[in-house]
Amino acid sequence: MSVYGDNIKLTVFGESHGEAIGAALYGVPAGFTIDMDKVLLQMARRAPGKDKTATPRLEKDFPKVISGVLNGKTTGAPIAFVIENTNTKSKDYKGLLDNPRPAHSDYTAFVKYGGNNDIRGGGHFSGRLTAPIVFAGAVLRQILETKGIKIAAHIGSIADVNDESFNPVDINDELIEKLSGLSFPLINKSAEDKMRSAVESARLDGDSVGGTIECVIKGMPVGIGGPLFDGIEGAIAKAVFGIPAVKGIEFGSGFSGSLSRGSENNDAFEYKDGNVVTKTNNCGGILGGISDGMPIIFKAAIKPTPSISKQQETVNLKTGENSTLKVHGRHDPCIVPRAVPVVEAAAAIAVFDLLQGEF
Repeated sequence: MSVYGDNIKLTVFGESHGEAIGAALYGVPAGFTIDMDKVLLQMARRAPGKDKTATPRLEKDFPKVISGVLNGKTTGAPIAFVIENTNTKSKDYKGLLDNPRPAHSDYTAFVKYGGNNDIRGGGHFSGRLTAPIVFAGAVLRQILETKGIKIAAHIGSIADVNDESFNPVDINDELIEKLSGLSFPLINKSAEDKMRSAVESARLDGDSVGGTIECVIKGMPVGIGGPLFDGIEGAIAKAVFGIPAVKGIEFGSGFSGSLSRGSENNDAFEYKDGNVVTKTNNCGGILGGISDGMPIIFKAAIKPTPSISKQQETVNLKTGENSTLKVHGRHDPCIVPRAVPVVEAAAAIAVFDLLQGEF
């Protein structure tokens, strides 16, 4: 049903080449001021057409709010908005209903919906549907900031080129503010040229590359979340896995922590300025599914864009024979830079849902 949330509800609708996409956000309290310029900044960070790392499909991504915000403040009604699709080339997708793209949703959607799914631009499975997620997340981030909770992410890696990681115990607000305004957000800008070169090499070869995104949630109070199925990790993971192309997520030391001994991976406690903190943060700010007051840090793995112009092997669902396919149209040789604000938005939506009773 494309719905997220227990205490709030986010419902996303639309298809990539339909008339519009959009969402309705339920459960946002009244009386909060929303700076729409800040929202539009986040929309612009996600929007395509900025450089060669992204698809040349240029969409303005200007949301039309039809309820829930009046005179710059939330009214308590559902925040509903639409974003028109204005730059579509549906003919590029002719034939994909019978010849599904490898690593895309074409085949599974064909089976689930009996061939009635909208294949144009990926339909409801397209990365285009992350635009409403960014809008909703950008609104909720502003409300979270009134409680001292700040969120930022950066490109962790593209192909085999890595950025620096967040300092897991000390992340200053200046860095968070800086990253939240960049279209190619990096902690160490010296990695940018090598990352862009990796993307360009793949693009010229008719191929694509993936990478990782590291995200931090700073200021989360102690005691949020719960054990077993109510843990923070599960709430965040569900939101993040709603982003097309995300294939993995880890918190804190994650998979690398599995190679350590307990004495190495355990985070020692200490008192600092009257508060209980940990000297390290291998747990990623979460113990037993509950926030421990340290920064919540997670990393998402983004697969290479499946729509590539190289010839690939597939099947013809109409004839029942093996086939080959060369994808035409405008596609991202690397989705990672544009996915950064989407990961931030997903984190904001998940955290707001967990904290809804605090507002």
